[in-house]
Amino acid sequence: MPVVHVNVWEGFGKEKAKTVIQNITKVFVDLGIGIPADAVEVIVHETPKSHWGIGGEPASEKFKDLK
Repeated sequence: MPVVHVNVWEGFGKEKAKTVIQNITKVFVDLGIGIPADAVEVIVHETPKSHWGIGGEPASEKFKDLK
């Protein structure tokens, strides 16, 4: 069944990841297409900003002021 990968910057945290997992699962269940919650897998990947490029530069440089 569905496997959803969510890519976020490092530091997203356990509580936010838990909320994302619960709500993405709910979306699939609420679609009414017969997907049970137990069949939905959500994987949250935390990537350091230094390893995430946007517009040719690392996010750690592009968004220096963003915490």
